[in-house]
Amino acid sequence: MHDEFQLIARIPYPVTVPRFYTVASEVATMRFLRAKGLPVPEVYAYSATSDNVVGTEYIFMEFVKGLKLTDVWMGLKEADLASIMRQVVELECRIMSIPFPAGGSLYYADDLEQMTRRMTNITPMPLDDERFCVGPDVRLHMWYGRRSQLDVDRGPYEDTAGVLAAAARKEIAYLQRFGQALLPFQRARREAYKHKKQSPVDHIENLERYLRMAPLLVPEDPSLHAFRIRHPDLHPSNVMVSASPDSGPLEIVGLLDWQHTSILPLFLHAGIPGRLQNYGDPVSEYLIPPSLPANASTLDEDELIAALGRHHARLVHFHYAKSTKKLNTRHHDALLDPVSLFARRLFDRAGAPWEGETHDLKALLVEATERWDALAGAGVPCPVEFEADDVRKTKEFSERLQLSDENFETVQAAIGFETETWVPTEHYELAKARAAILKQAVFEQIPEGEERDKFLANWFLDDMDEEDYL
Repeated sequence: MHDEFQLIARIPYPVTVPRFYTVASEVATMRFLRAKGLPVPEVYAYSATSDNVVGTEYIFMEFVKGLKLTDVWMGLKEADLASIMRQVVELECRIMSIPFPAGGSLYYADDLEQMTRRMTNITPMPLDDERFCVGPDVRLHMWYGRRSQLDVDRGPYEDTAGVLAAAARKEIAYLQRFGQALLPFQRARREAYKHKKQSPVDHIENLERYLRMAPLLVPEDPSLHAFRIRHPDLHPSNVMVSASPDSGPLEIVGLLDWQHTSILPLFLHAGIPGRLQNYGDPVSEYLIPPSLPANASTLDEDELIAALGRHHARLVHFHYAKSTKKLNTRHHDALLDPVSLFARRLFDRAGAPWEGETHDLKALLVEATERWDALAGAGVPCPVEFEADDVRKTKEFSERLQLSDENFETVQAAIGFETETWVPTEHYELAKARAAILKQAVFEQIPEGEERDKFLANWFLDDMDEEDYL
C-alpha cells in the first residue's frame, strides 16, 4: 500500500473442511490469545461465510515483521537455540495455563449462534468472557473427506470420557456408511500385506475394543484432566523472531497458523512438538547433554553434515525438555506419566482416518492388555482379551511392518523428502531425479512378470488416486 502498511489475506484451501468452523474458530482463538498478551497476529477483519462481495471466507490479519525461525534455524549457536526453546516453553506455559469449561474449539458466541440456528445438536459452552464460547472440535481428522457429512458428536465435550470416545465413534460411523475394502494407503507397506485389500470390519472391531478400554486408561492426577488449549502445529516455520542472530538476541514476536486448534484435557495435549522432538535417539530420550563426536574434525563432508544434523536435533530436544521441566511443570508431569503417554498414543491412533490398515491400532490394544495392571491399576479388570495365537501373529506382523517402515525411512533419507513426501521447492528437481534413479534401479532387479507389475502399480512416489480414502 502507499503508506507501506502491509497485511496478510488468508482464504481457505479448496479442500478445507469445515470452512465455517475452521475460519470462525481460528479468528476467535487468535483474538482470545492476543487479548491475553500473547504474540499472536492481530485480526483486522474476517468472514466465516462466503456470503460477501469476495465470494469466499477470508481473514485479514497483521503482517508480522521479522524472520521466520526456519530462516536461521540450522545456523543457530547453542546459546541462541537454548534461548528460543526457553521462550517457546514460556509461551506454551502461559497458553496451557488458561482454563476452559469444556473441550472442543474456541469461537465467538455470535458466530456460533449463526450455525446453531440451523444445527440444534450443538450447545455452546460459554466462557467467563461471554463473547467467547467452546463449540465443535475443528481438528482436521474429525471432518476429513466424507466425514464432514456425518452427524456425530464433535463437542463441546463435558468431560474426558466424551473426548476419548468422540473420534473413535466418528470413525465407526464413517466406516459403517462409507467403508470399503482398501489397499493400505501407505504403499511402502502393501507388500507386507501381500497386496491384498483390507476389510474395514476388522478396524470397527478394534475401535470398539478401544472404546471399552479408553475410559480406564487415564491418569490419576485430576489436574491432567483439565481442559487446555495448545498450538496445533508448533514448528519453526510458524515462529517469527525479531532479529538475526548477528544483530542481537533473538526474540519471538509472533506465533502463526492457529487453524484447527483444539481444547483437550492436558494429558492429551502433552508431548514435544513433532518438529522439535528427537525420539528414537537414546541421547535425546535419556536427556544426555549433546556434544559433537570427538572425531568431527576427521569426518568427510557428508559425514560431517549428518553429524551436525544429529547434533542440532539433539540440542533442540534437550533444551525444549530442559526448559519444560523448569518452566512448565504441569506439562512436564504429563510428559513423564506413562499412563498419559500411552493414552495419548492410543487416542491418536483410534481417532485417525482409516487408510486400509488396522494393525497399528490392534498392536497398541495388545500392548495395553499386556501392561494392563501398570496402566489401569491392580485390581481393575481388563475389558478386552486376545487369544495367545492372535497376539503371536500380531507381533510377527509388527516385525514385517517394521522392516517395511525401515526400508521407507532409508529411501526417505536418500531422496531427502519429509512427511507425505514433501520437499522444499528448491530441492524438488534433485529429489525427483533421485527418486527416478532409485525406481529404475529397483525395477531392473525384479524379474518380468506379476511381481514387477505389482511394483510398478504400487511405487510409493508415483501419483495415486486418493478418492476412496476420503
